[in-house]
Amino acid sequence: MTQGMIGRKIGMTQLFREDGEVVVTAIEAGPCFVTQVKTEAKDGYSAVQLGFGETKRLNSPQKGHLKDVGQLRYLREFDVEDVKPVQVGQRIDVDMFKTGDLIDVIGVSKGKGFAGVVKRHHFAGGPKTHGQSDRHRAPGSIGATTSPGRVLKGTRMAGRMGNRRVTARNLKVIDVDLARHLLLVKGAVPGAKKGLVLIKKAG
Repeated sequence: MTQGMIGRKIGMTQLFREDGEVVVTAIEAGPCFVTQVKTEAKDGYSAVQLGFGETKRLNSPQKGHLKDVGQLRYLREFDVEDVKPVQVGQRIDVDMFKTGDLIDVIGVSKGKGFAGVVKRHHFAGGPKTHGQSDRHRAPGSIGATTSPGRVLKGTRMAGRMGNRRVTARNLKVIDVDLARHLLLVKGAVPGAKKGLVLIKKAG
């Protein structure tokens, strides 16, 4: 069986338990449906493609691909070791996780646009006195002189910040609500509210 599923980040909240307050992220996890089973013999690797979320707009190839499972908006693949027990159309629910499990959550971080080095890389900036009028948030020197005579690749500079695939590892499952398809996870999860996330068992 697949070790993960697709979900949507709802937001953060607080739980008050006997041992104290816990800040959690609520994730709408599933229900997901198996849309394709990939095998070693046919595709060269073993994987399961899951579908999540409903949509009204599909083109003709998508309709043909999903004719047995309905109109699903998001399709993502998950590795599996044994695909024999998996069937197209099979439903995957949040009950695959239980309280206390450790999971990895993959999402796309919030885009911050073009950012300077102070915001993007936490540079200290330049001197705040002695006549420095326009150097407060500047990067300073970015290279040497004749040797090597160029700016090295990977030098930290201003540029686009965020909007990248991020994995939050080993997050603890605090509660599972099967009736509402909810997964409550301790701590923060990458991305904005209503953002798509992939949930996998840690390890």
